[in-house]
This record gives sequence, structure tokens and C-alpha cells, in this order.
Amino acid sequence: MFSPATRLRRPARPHPGDVLIAVVGLLGGAVLALLGLHMQTGRLFDPPWLPLIPLAVVSGAELLRRSAPQTALVVGTFALVADQFTPGNLATVLMYTDLMYAAVLYGTPAAARRIPVTTFLITVGVTIGFLAWLRDAEAVLIGIVTGLVSFAPALTGVSVRNHRDAAETARLRADQTALLAEMDRVQAVTAERARMARELHDMVANHLSAIAIHSTAALSIDDPATSRDALGVIRENSVDGLAEMRRLIGLLRTGARDAVPSSSPTLASLDALVEQHRTNAASSGLTCTLDDARTDSGRLPAPVELAAYRIVQESLTNALKHAAPGPVTVRLGQTGELLTVEVASVLGDRPGPRAPGSGAGLIGMRERVALLGGEFEAGPAPPDDGRKIWRVRAHLPVTEGSVRE
Repeated sequence: MFSPATRLRRPARPHPGDVLIAVVGLLGGAVLALLGLHMQTGRLFDPPWLPLIPLAVVSGAELLRRSAPQTALVVGTFALVADQFTPGNLATVLMYTDLMYAAVLYGTPAAARRIPVTTFLITVGVTIGFLAWLRDAEAVLIGIVTGLVSFAPALTGVSVRNHRDAAETARLRADQTALLAEMDRVQAVTAERARMARELHDMVANHLSAIAIHSTAALSIDDPATSRDALGVIRENSVDGLAEMRRLIGLLRTGARDAVPSSSPTLASLDALVEQHRTNAASSGLTCTLDDARTDSGRLPAPVELAAYRIVQESLTNALKHAAPGPVTVRLGQTGELLTVEVASVLGDRPGPRAPGSGAGLIGMRERVALLGGEFEAGPAPPDDGRKIWRVRAHLPVTEGSVRE
């Protein structure tokens, strides 16, 4: 058995195509020699079997045309030169042209650039040399033959290699384009899922929070009037939550990505939202008020109005879950191209049932503001009348171009 190091040192097997070329060339040259078909006469070494030696060497070099193309070309060049001192064999010349072609096609980039130039200079040098020696037009034919054997195969190899490299570049570019398209698709799916999660949380969480708090109150307080009021609030929030869920399902079925339906809540609906939370939070000692300090109450871009509404909605839901008894104030203001949304509540413990929180609301609000290119902050604020205050504040650009895709 061979060790891993031995397997690494063992040479690669010849390509099946190279083996086929070598065998066909060797057999073809042998047939030509048996038929007595030689390329030249009157050479230094005239035995008819002698051209078989360069033929065998070139055939062996063909086995290396892919794995070691430059070595194969050097060996083939020496064999071709030796063949010129014998009667010669056409198969030797043909296989040498293939070695020249393979050296350019499969060799290093430097060799692919160097070999065509070298063979061109050799062709020109042979032509000029034989013209100076023979002083006959026959020297031009010798130069043409030299070019056909060396320069023409090298030039063909350059052309094929360029086409191969261009095809490989196109394939890599196509793979890169496909990869980028897949990345865009994944990002789009992720963004859409995040948008759906925000919508689902903001539309349903406040209703479910009110249901949880009032159902706990109805179960823990043995008072028919309190239970009746709690069941009324539970029914109202159940109906509203179901309507919101149906609207979201209808939006998803339309397949309109990033589209804001005409029935989306706007800032004009904040009065009804605050009134609803005032009813839901009455049993918890919370008083909800709306302070709209905008001088211009006209419509803003739909994404801005939807984001502002959802921020107020989620802030009121958080106040219902966590705020201590006291005022919950919603303030709206607009300075130039900037809409300010602020919700403040009393920070502290409170008696009675409370709904658990997951922190997803703050994350969703922060994401909404970031998509509009605004600023968001949530945390304790300076005390008011000795009471600790929790404040949520968002600054939203009101220009259409501020919305990020």
C-alpha cells in the first residue's frame, strides 16, 4: 500500500484523449514507414526504419501534452530536429504540431504569450537564413513549412485558449450573478418576514394584552359588575383583533410586496386608538390623553403615518402591561420635515394583573424608525411631579424619499 506522501508524489495518469492521439499517431507512422512513404531522401541517415525512433519519442511526448505541455514540446522539438536527418515521417510532423498547439493551450499564461512570439521569430529567421544561403525562391517555401509546423499551431492554441478563458469568465460571471440574485432573494424574504412580524405584533398584541389583563381581573375579583365590564372589554378587543387579523391576511393574499393598503391606520385614527386604550386601561388606573401640537394636520406619506400610528399603538400596549397608575400622554409635533411622536407613562410597580412582555415591541418600533431614516429612543425620562417617567420618542422624516427599500 502507498502512504499519502507516496500518493502525492505519484504522477497523474495520462488523459485518455492523449493516449488515443499517441497510439493513433504511432500506428499511423508505422504504416507509412511500412509502405515506404517518406518525406525526404538523401539524408545523413538513410535506413528506412530509423524515422521510427523520432516517431516513438514524439508519441511518448503526446502522453504529456496536458500534464506537462512544455516538457512535451521540448522533447518533441528535439525529436523533430533528429527526424530531419532521417528519411522522415509525416506522422512525426503532425504530432509535433499538436504538441505545439497543446503547449499554448494547456501551458502557463507566460508560455502561452511567449511561444507564439518565439515561433514567429523562428519562422522569419529560417526564411531569411535560407534565402541568404540558397538565394532561391525555394527558401520561401521552407519558411512557409516552418510557419505551418510551428507558428500556425501556436496561433491556433492562442485563439482556442482565449475563447476558453472567455467562456470560463462568462461562467464565473453567471455564477456570481446567480449568487447575488440568491442573496437579494434571501434578503428580500428576510425583510418581508420582519415586516409581517412587525405588523402582526403591532396589530394583535394590544388586543391580546387587554384580553389577558381583563380576563385575569374577571377571574380574580369576585364581583359581577367587574366581571361584566371585563367581559365587555374582552369581547370588544376580540372582535377588533379578529378584524385586524383578517385585514393582514387579506394583505398577504394580494401579494403586493411593500404595498400599504388604503385601509391602513393613519394619524387621524389616533383619537379612536387613544379612546380604546382609555377604556382598556381604566381598571388599571391609567388615563390616556392625546396632545396633537401640529399646526398642519394634513396627510403625511403613508409609510410615515403607519409607522407613527404603530409606535403609538405599541407604546400604549406597553403602558397597559407595565405602567404604574397615572397619566399616559401621547404627543405629536412637527418641525419642518420632521414628525415627532412621544408617549410618556409613569414608571413603577402597580397592583393588579399584568401581562408579560417579550421585548419584541421595542425592537419593532426601532426597526420601523430605522426604515424611515429617523431616530428612536426609549427609556427613563426626567421625573415629573416627583414621579418617574418612561418615555418613548421617535423623530420621523416626512419626505417621500426618506423611506428605505
